[in-house]
Amino acid sequence: MQRVVKAMFPISSELIFKVALRGETLLTSPRWNKGTAFTKKERNDFGLTSRLPSRVNTIEEQCERAYDQLRSRESPIQKNSFLQSLKEQNWVLYYSLLSRHLKELTPIIYTPTEAEAIANYSHLFRRSEGLFLTFPDQDSMEKDFLEQTRGKDIELIVCTDAEAILGIGDQGVGLFQISSAKSAIYTLLAGINPAKALSVTLDVGTDNETLLNDHLYVGWRSRRIRGVEYDKFIDKFVQLIRKHQPHCLLHFEDFGVTNAQRFLDLYRNEHSVFNDDIQGTGAVTLAALMAAIGVTKSKLADQRYVIFGAGSAGLGIATQVRDAIILTDGVSREEANKKFYLVDRFGLIKQSLGPNKIRPALQEFVRPDEEWSDVPTNNTGEVELLEVVRKVRPTVLIGCSTKGGAFTERVVRTMKEGCERPIIFPLSNPSHLVEVDPKDANDWTEGMALLATGSPFPPAKMPNGKDYVIAECNNALIYPGLGLGSMLSQSRRMTDGMIIAGAQRLAALSPALKDPDSGLLPDFQDAPAANLEVAIAVAQQAFDEGIQGVSWSKEEVRTKAEDKQWKPVYGTYEYDEQGAN
Repeated sequence: MQRVVKAMFPISSELIFKVALRGETLLTSPRWNKGTAFTKKERNDFGLTSRLPSRVNTIEEQCERAYDQLRSRESPIQKNSFLQSLKEQNWVLYYSLLSRHLKELTPIIYTPTEAEAIANYSHLFRRSEGLFLTFPDQDSMEKDFLEQTRGKDIELIVCTDAEAILGIGDQGVGLFQISSAKSAIYTLLAGINPAKALSVTLDVGTDNETLLNDHLYVGWRSRRIRGVEYDKFIDKFVQLIRKHQPHCLLHFEDFGVTNAQRFLDLYRNEHSVFNDDIQGTGAVTLAALMAAIGVTKSKLADQRYVIFGAGSAGLGIATQVRDAIILTDGVSREEANKKFYLVDRFGLIKQSLGPNKIRPALQEFVRPDEEWSDVPTNNTGEVELLEVVRKVRPTVLIGCSTKGGAFTERVVRTMKEGCERPIIFPLSNPSHLVEVDPKDANDWTEGMALLATGSPFPPAKMPNGKDYVIAECNNALIYPGLGLGSMLSQSRRMTDGMIIAGAQRLAALSPALKDPDSGLLPDFQDAPAANLEVAIAVAQQAFDEGIQGVSWSKEEVRTKAEDKQWKPVYGTYEYDEQGAN
């Protein structure tokens, strides 16, 4: 028996949808457009008979045609532009095509190609999507928000203030592209209904001189607002979400280093908020670490951690791993903090650097000067990475510095002298900014390193000639699942326990636990299945903590998660003036 649905997005070819749009309006709605897949009856009922060629295509045929067109574009940015155009025409076809070529096309719509699309946003701009909330127009913020969301059941809002995308910095309003891409990844890898997601840019100006001097720049041409005015603007937006969409997940993306952790701390107990740069990076790195210690048969609390790069990502990793040590190994917060050594552009984070070089969020990880009185410094009194590695003899070395080649042969070999199986994660991306090529790290440790990177790399050769699979520590393996778990349970907040539960579930899926020469994390082709498992673990943890907002039971989590999956397939349409539009 077929179900009749009036206002949902198609999730099954067995569903019938009452739709109020007709003719050209229907064909230009990406939510409802089927293109040449409209049946003969639908063409007659919706006034499309003369507007489309005669042949009715299947979704498979449409994907074949679209893929052929995509392949004719030579450069990644041309492919990105083509896919963006396709998304603006037909959501089902867009996501269906991506699902069929997941590993090939995700880097086109997401990192690394998206960085070039962001940098050129004003010159590639064709059509607006999402919501742009601009500082000088804040008096109409609530009205503008309600115009966009009225009558919609919004489950996900991805927002950015566009200050700090990794590797290319402040890109002004162009960073809307990353909010849009993140939303698309939620749909692609976690089955979030795209009609229930909203991408938002909080345009508070830009300090990018190139953009300010570009007469085609489409954002607010002003220096970036900071201080009290900025904080009030962000708070006005957050309180708007709490008022009108109290159960949605609010995802913060690419906020600057001085604001990212601050806003997370400020709002995480008021609403279900998530910062991918901090928590997503931390969670996927934690999962890879858990898999690595599964190989070495050790514990998180047994490790000594050196993190090179103390920005949002580095701090997020330190915090996430520290919290996991406390929860899983029963170590005190003070003792757990002592296991971390953070290094940034001023060298080791230690007391004598002073408040001008140590931001407040790093205070728990500051090392006392007396520990380092016998260690050589450079001509400015800083303790550099090699000296830290010599003294600490770390078992874990993580890079999120965007300083290509920082893990030199000397650094890696020195680390290997201090432990049998060094865990080395050069996570900076794009690939030319990676701290060490994993092939070199593998060679310099005689094949003993356990490796994960932030960008895809080919396998490295082991001394015995076998391939060692380099795990890609891609946030997209976990953040969509973390978000789905929160949305599914309607949790009042995203807790540390929920994130750690998700990381544990992802680590349990590690191929390396069965074959040490396999990757520490699942292959990206398996990302949808992995994220579903993560979501189930996160929702179950919400029940364990008693913060779920749903009336059904924990035992139903898996069934509810599977039922919630949106799939890119066409439904059957019937015309109804009172139907969806």
